[in-house]
Amino acid sequence: MIAIIESVFKHFSSWGFPVLVFILGTAEFSLGLYEKKWNKNEKILDIACYVVPFIIIGPAVAYFGLKFLPLIIPDLKGVFSWVPFFWGFIIIAIADDLTQYWYHRLHHEIPWLWRFHRTHHSAPYMGMAMASRQNVIYTFFFSQIYLTTTLVYLGLGYPALFVKVLKGIIVTFAHSSIAWDKPFYKYKFLHPVAWVFERVISTPATHHAHHASSTDDGIGYYKGNFGNMFFFWDVIFGTAHISRQFPKAYGISHYEGDPWYAQLAWPLFKSNIKGSELSADGPAVRKDIDIQKETDEEEFYQHAEPVLWVGKGH
Repeated sequence: MIAIIESVFKHFSSWGFPVLVFILGTAEFSLGLYEKKWNKNEKILDIACYVVPFIIIGPAVAYFGLKFLPLIIPDLKGVFSWVPFFWGFIIIAIADDLTQYWYHRLHHEIPWLWRFHRTHHSAPYMGMAMASRQNVIYTFFFSQIYLTTTLVYLGLGYPALFVKVLKGIIVTFAHSSIAWDKPFYKYKFLHPVAWVFERVISTPATHHAHHASSTDDGIGYYKGNFGNMFFFWDVIFGTAHISRQFPKAYGISHYEGDPWYAQLAWPLFKSNIKGSELSADGPAVRKDIDIQKETDEEEFYQHAEPVLWVGKGH
């Protein structure tokens, strides 16, 4: 049985994951969940972002990292190989995901970093197509890639394989337009299970809220829900918002449809849309939009019905 599980995870970490994305993506299109928002520019961008950052940059960093580390710390290779699988899994999972939580959060809270992450939020839809949608520079400096590569070199490669697969599944389904968590909110006898799920891992409801185009409905929450695999980071650090509802619209409220090459590799390539955050003379953050959002939020929360908050971060 253990051998079968091991084989499944090994295959899933290579060709299995792209197959899963293809199957779920096909299902989403069949159900019409993209609502005809996937135009030519968006298609090219999503495909390029899947191929370049996900298939090329990540594996390349890991490969060359494992070639470079023996040159600087040759005596530490496999030093943690004695660590039992369970504890190795915990170490890798926490180190990888906590690092990404802060990396992700800082790109929302520090204005000059926002444009490197903006690409992931510009999509006016949620689904398989945009799950890996990232600026190449944002991906290249993914801190957890380097941390995990180092831990693998130190002897935690086997548990890292399992973490990679588990995280890939959770993050993929959190971005999916197929809301697998809805039954847990609909049926009362499943509410205790939902309470645990939504506080431990990222679910479609909590992560879709992070991608909402607006916060004026009490559902969208771009200032929080930063967790990738684990949602409990948001609970711990006070950035969690749980409403068990889904936004009506996604993306950036002032998205101008910037060319795919600018979104893929800003600032190497600039947008030709005047006033865009990715244009040559564009602002780091559209202050007029941001100020209007703050005003809308203040007005809304003065009159809104209470929702389930687990902390409000800024």
